[in-house]
Amino acid sequence: MFRGRFFHTIDDKGRVAIPSRFRDLLLSAKETSASKDNTTLVITNTEHCLAAYPLDEWQILEQRIATLPQFDPKVAAFRRIFIGCAQECTIDSTGRILIPSDLRNDAGIEKEITFVGQLQKFEIWSTSRWNQMFQQGSDQFTQIATELASRGIGL
Repeated sequence: MFRGRFFHTIDDKGRVAIPSRFRDLLLSAKETSASKDNTTLVITNTEHCLAAYPLDEWQILEQRIATLPQFDPKVAAFRRIFIGCAQECTIDSTGRILIPSDLRNDAGIEKEITFVGQLQKFEIWSTSRWNQMFQQGSDQFTQIATELASRGIGL
């Protein structure tokens, strides 16, 4: 499970080191994975940031998305952005990935980035966007926690 947040710098070519805790999770999962390929991440657009999925998790998600009604306009729009922009990125021998320039542009990523664990995936944020989102979430945290408690998620 990916958890925590980590601040990094991306180089001019779009390469960045995966946080060591995330890298360790990917490598340990590789030993128990059926496909044995956890050196590939699938990275795609989400709202305001990028989402990075280990290949196994991405394949599970794709199977679920494939069951959605293909002629529903909302599903079609979602697929165009979420699936259509997805790119496989291989983790190199030094633990870095190359984030394609179009995805960096979509997420507003320039130099300072923040990795944020999200259980089965992690997000990659422009640090300035992350700071804004974090402040908004902090301001609403009590309200959100109360709402989640009503759904059985107590803190």
